[in-house]
Amino acid sequence: MHIILFEDDKHQEFLPLTFTRPVGELRIGILKIAEKWSKVFNTSVSHLTREYLQELFPENNAQEGVYINARLLPDEDLVQAILSLKENESLVKDNILLSKKGNGSATIEYTNEVLMLEKVTDLFSKNGEALQRDFELLTKGKKSGSLHESNTIIGSKDLIFIEEGAQVYASTLNTLGGPIYIDKDAEIMEGSHVRGPFYLGEHSQLKMGTKVYGPTTIGPHCKVGGEVSNSILQGFSNKGHDGFIGNTVIGEWCNLGADTNTSNLKNNYSGVRIWNYGKKEFADTGLTFCGLIMGDHSKCSINTMFNTGTVVGVAANIFGGDFPPKHIPSYSWGGSESMTEYDLKKAMQTAERVLARRNLQLTEADQKMLTHIFKITQPDRASTTQSQE
Repeated sequence: MHIILFEDDKHQEFLPLTFTRPVGELRIGILKIAEKWSKVFNTSVSHLTREYLQELFPENNAQEGVYINARLLPDEDLVQAILSLKENESLVKDNILLSKKGNGSATIEYTNEVLMLEKVTDLFSKNGEALQRDFELLTKGKKSGSLHESNTIIGSKDLIFIEEGAQVYASTLNTLGGPIYIDKDAEIMEGSHVRGPFYLGEHSQLKMGTKVYGPTTIGPHCKVGGEVSNSILQGFSNKGHDGFIGNTVIGEWCNLGADTNTSNLKNNYSGVRIWNYGKKEFADTGLTFCGLIMGDHSKCSINTMFNTGTVVGVAANIFGGDFPPKHIPSYSWGGSESMTEYDLKKAMQTAERVLARRNLQLTEADQKMLTHIFKITQPDRASTTQSQE
């Protein structure tokens, strides 16, 4: 059996992160959504996604497949319900298609609760439950590596899992709020303080004296310092120095300059509104705490200050004093005083240099995708106005 994760009409709710990936390639908890389904079914996973992403994320429909909504996270009861589907049956909850085999013409109502993403802020809001589920999934029947005696453990040592090659020295690990998973060849440097639930990805680093409040996920190949609270770095991104990010999601290949800070709470304690790409306006998140949402390949300079609920698109370059706009379209260049269009050729050259640092190449398919995003986001850049809510 092969799994195909399909996008429904809510994929726009996860922009700008889903400009460059299908919904099923978002990381929440420890694993990407596709990796979760692959793990629980022990099978391959592909994507049914938008046309311009299909070359990078092709659908594999050459074999018998089960279609699963890409916004859906697995649990034991849901997995059993999907396994029980017969040909041409579909699993539905509250008029939302969860899964189907064949044409799905025969409908079965699913009555149990599900963990399903509705909007981009769900990535950090629901990250705690996702971390707990992934920790149980990945550690079942496995033995953790040893933890160096120089560390201080608060809570249960059984809720700390250390993969092969990971290094943790002279740090405080607190599992009272949830588990801590340190992946292969990751490093927590001296003097760091971590409160779970927390995940540190392969080859990632917490710099000396880093403070992390869970639920927080740091994907593979990241360098993180300063203070982080309830945030997700998808992977291959750096926040290597002092500064604070909270209730924040950072895409891949991003870099936050030294002393970059995000506000995650408004001065008047009112609800946070963020840019909604589908509605083309600021929309209420229903949250009091919300920091920064940043798409892939974006960068900011030292001492950048992001206002509460700022949304940054793909391949933006942000610099200068004062707060930049709360909506920064893809391929924008500038800051609070002015924004111009980031030259596509120069943006590509930067991306090539950044990937080369990880011994990776910007493929022709990557370039085609980034060029397409540049074209479809031109109206956003043309109509950008500052908003000080």
